[in-house]
Amino acid sequence: MAVIKTNSEHTSMLARLMRAEAEGEGELGMLMVGNVGVNRVRGNCLDFKNIRSIPQMVYQRPGGFEATQKGYFYQRARESEIRLAQRVINGERQHPASNALWFFRPAGGCPATWYDQANSGRFKKHCFFVPSSADCPSVY
Repeated sequence: MAVIKTNSEHTSMLARLMRAEAEGEGELGMLMVGNVGVNRVRGNCLDFKNIRSIPQMVYQRPGGFEATQKGYFYQRARESEIRLAQRVINGERQHPASNALWFFRPAGGCPATWYDQANSGRFKKHCFFVPSSADCPSVY
């Protein structure tokens, strides 16, 4: 059962985002990017108020994702990425991105907080950050 409303076009868009942001980190890394995207749609909190669809989440300004801003959000989604996107749309979560709304790739180690958000962990090169459950209960 889907945790957000979507259609095949939006699922493919999420899959493209997952590929663009984390293809080099394998399936698990792409699933985590998908978790962050789905959490932003579900959240309706903090920087993501009124983000109610995958396209709104993908192209959010300010904020949003580096892939759409720096030109590497151009490759089509392959069937394997579409299947991964469907898994996160259906509610599959991967730690440390389970409740995360942000991630980034630092030059060094992960900071304990990032813009007052707690570090939930690292996967390969990306650090993930979560809001408090009081600030954003719908991602928990």
